[in-house]
Amino acid sequence: MDARADLGTSKSVVTKFPPPRERAPAPGLGPLLSGNHRKMQIVIAGALVALALAIYLAVRLSHGPAVATAPPNPPVTVSLPISKKVASQTSFLGQFAAVEAVEIRAQVGGVLTEIHFQDGQIVKKGDLLFVIDPRPFEIALATANAAVKTAQAQIALAQAQLWRAQQLKRSDYGTAETVDQRAADLSVANAALDTANSNVRNAQLDLDYSRVKAPFTGRVSSHRVSVGNLVSGSREGTSPTTLLTTIVSVDPIWLNFDMSENEYLEFARNRTSAGLSEPVNFRLGDETQSSRHGTLDFIDNAIDRGSGTIHARVTASNPDGFLIPGTFARLVVSTGQPQDVLLVPETALSLDQSNRVLMTVADDNTIVAKTVTVGDLHEGMRVIKSGLAPTDHVIVEGLQRAMPGQKVTPQMQQAASR
Repeated sequence: MDARADLGTSKSVVTKFPPPRERAPAPGLGPLLSGNHRKMQIVIAGALVALALAIYLAVRLSHGPAVATAPPNPPVTVSLPISKKVASQTSFLGQFAAVEAVEIRAQVGGVLTEIHFQDGQIVKKGDLLFVIDPRPFEIALATANAAVKTAQAQIALAQAQLWRAQQLKRSDYGTAETVDQRAADLSVANAALDTANSNVRNAQLDLDYSRVKAPFTGRVSSHRVSVGNLVSGSREGTSPTTLLTTIVSVDPIWLNFDMSENEYLEFARNRTSAGLSEPVNFRLGDETQSSRHGTLDFIDNAIDRGSGTIHARVTASNPDGFLIPGTFARLVVSTGQPQDVLLVPETALSLDQSNRVLMTVADDNTIVAKTVTVGDLHEGMRVIKSGLAPTDHVIVEGLQRAMPGQKVTPQMQQAASR
């Protein structure tokens, strides 16, 4: 409605306008405006994604391209070989044997009544080991002693009869034939006494053998027969006998081994002493150094034609009884004059098929494998006979990272002189 001001009045009139009305779109334009709105949203989202990608690439380019770095050369420890004058030595595998070993068998038969030792203990010479029922042998001894007395009585009678016969012959009441007869009776009586005395010694021997004693000092095995068993015995060994136990001596002990013909010849040519008394070092199977000592005191008088070897023997002291027969040991025998050789740690050697190989580092830090000829151990170090130079840098640690032709970073280690 129109508001009009009254000029002639002093009242003010407030004019009121109606609220604006929304204008409806023209017919046919509504769907078109809605589609344009969605396209605008898609365009805006794409622009935002492109902007984020551009920012990411800008950040990546600002740090520069990634550079691939090669891994460093693996470190290894190297050492120069030790040069030393060492006598030519040959290693042998030997087996311990007792100097004295015996099977204790029954020499008389009977029932085993006593055992006087503990299995495995050290026994002294003359110690009582077993007792076989002595009563039958005591009876036999008493019978033999009675036979001696009978023979002695027969001798006394024969002597008296001979005296009477001689007296009668002097008085012509007797004959020479009677005297001869009585003299023969006396001889028979003397022979009977000798037989009786022999039977006494035989019975006494059986009685003694019923008490089985140790023939020498040594370590006794277990008892093979228990108390109460009947054992068979024979002093002559003509019939089966019962094995009671075994004894082996303890100190000293033998270490037996065999030399080939060539090894024996080299040893014989370089021997300095006229007699056979060569010092020898040996070690047991679980030991790394040859710290035990013995004396090579026997070499057989002929080479075995079947094996082409000659038997030899080392005698070693064994005061504590630790070394026992049947165990093996590795011994080293000097077979030549001292010569200059190179020594390397045993751990530096590796095996390539049937060859022994040492890994060395050249001047350009490249690993070079060298095939070497090895000798025996000397004071914990391996003797290198050929294939290695004194100036070679031998890898002693880090072999698991060492390949021939590979570059490494060597670290020098001074080998301790032995």
